Amino acid sequence: MVRAAALVLAASLPCLGLTVAPSMADVRATSADPVPTADLRPAVDPVVVANLRPSVDPLAEMAPLAEEPRPQPALADRIAMRPKLVAKVSLSRQTMTVLVDGEVAHTWEVSTAGKGYRTPKGVWTPYRMHTMWYSRTYDNAPMPHSIFFTGGYAIHATPHLKRLGTPASHGCVRLHPDNARILFKLAKTFGRDRMRVVVEN
Repeated sequence: MVRAAALVLAASLPCLGLTVAPSMADVRATSADPVPTADLRPAVDPVVVANLRPSVDPLAEMAPLAEEPRPQPALADRIAMRPKLVAKVSLSRQTMTVLVDGEVAHTWEVSTAGKGYRTPKGVWTPYRMHTMWYSRTYDNAPMPHSIFFTGGYAIHATPHLKRLGTPASHGCVRLHPDNARILFKLAKTFGRDRMRVVVEN
């Protein structure tokens, strides 16, 4: 009854030009009203946000870079790198086959290492040439038209013609003087870099 009367009185006060201060209960009720969360969020400029984003993925920067494929030499360059001159020595047959541009040009008898010595097997590019050389190991023996291919081993002319076709040297590859001269001239013509010496069984 009392509350109903109070409500009627409060409703009539504005008509009389009077106001009523809010009660503590009304204040508590008002302050307890939830404030929309959206109203508390600061306004964000989308342009600023876009500028703050990294332009590059940091994980991508950590990834290893893929190695670019190396360009292969042109066909003409690959052909140019092939040896023009090959001197192929067979230890078992005691022969040398000379190839020019892949074609057999000469086949000659040789003498390679005799008993107690060795002629190394492998493939080499000659590293020096001498029209005349004298052995520093074997009594200053003459070695005409020498083509050194590894260590102190060389292809050279020999005066011991009767021994050609059999193992008889200290390790070098001996040739008939005429054949040694021909091979030396071919090596000079094409260049040492374009020559290969092959020694095989």
